Amino acid sequence: MIDSFLEYLALEKKYSVHTVTAYKNDLISFKAFLVTEYEQENILKVHYPQIRSWIVTLVDAKISNRTINRKVSSLKSFYKFLQKSHQIDGNPLSKHKALKTEKKVQVPFSSKEINNVINHIESNDDFISIRNKLIVELFYSTGIRRAELINLKERDVSLSNNTIKVLGKRNKERFIPLLSSVSQTVKKYLVLKQEFEIGLDELFITEKGNKIYETLVYRIINSYFSQVSTKQKKSPHILRHSFATHLLNEGADLNSVKELLGHSSLASTQVYTQNSLDVLKKVYNQAHPRSHKKQ
Repeated sequence: MIDSFLEYLALEKKYSVHTVTAYKNDLISFKAFLVTEYEQENILKVHYPQIRSWIVTLVDAKISNRTINRKVSSLKSFYKFLQKSHQIDGNPLSKHKALKTEKKVQVPFSSKEINNVINHIESNDDFISIRNKLIVELFYSTGIRRAELINLKERDVSLSNNTIKVLGKRNKERFIPLLSSVSQTVKKYLVLKQEFEIGLDELFITEKGNKIYETLVYRIINSYFSQVSTKQKKSPHILRHSFATHLLNEGADLNSVKELLGHSSLASTQVYTQNSLDVLKKVYNQAHPRSHKKQ
């Protein structure tokens, strides 16, 4: 049953290996709880009180509400799959309400911090430096996701049109414009990449000629931005966050930013509007004639 569900996630839903593994671990954890606490191996015949007991155990173990909600979401998707495939009559989690969580405040990099990193990398012209510069520029100028960047192919880059084709979630394609400065970096990078004489079509490779991987991309971003920023989180996603926030701060339309980011709904994009609202409030308070008058 679990194997069928995981196969469904990988083949039909097109979830990443990392995501499928997370679902698998959550389900195995819950199944182990059933066996330990209820001596029950049949995961089909589950009642909500049993799931509630599992949640209480997770809370007692000091696991964050956010993580617990994710685990329960995995379980809910599993039972929804079983219901859809007529293996159970109803979803035991159909009326479950998620635990309350504090909203994560993700602080974007400033334009100055990003420019400092790019200028620092520009001091070298070797393959690694140019590759890393291009990675930073693509994250910030396109808002691309880490997995999307890793899976870019050379053929996805059109220097004649100054665009890249990105394969996003659910295999949805989108085209994103490239700044002329980024196109120049692409040209310089491709010239250096040719020296490796390898058959890989992937755009980004390691110094050994292999496809780059997630932890390497994270280390690249974290390493450079640790030199210029004191922000707590320094990841590829923060560069994506910076891309969206800076566009909105400059007056970009929310729907346009949604399309560039590859979001399926505006609700996902609206997460980035808070920083724009903060800037708007600051401008308002500075500019409005009555803002400095004593009440």
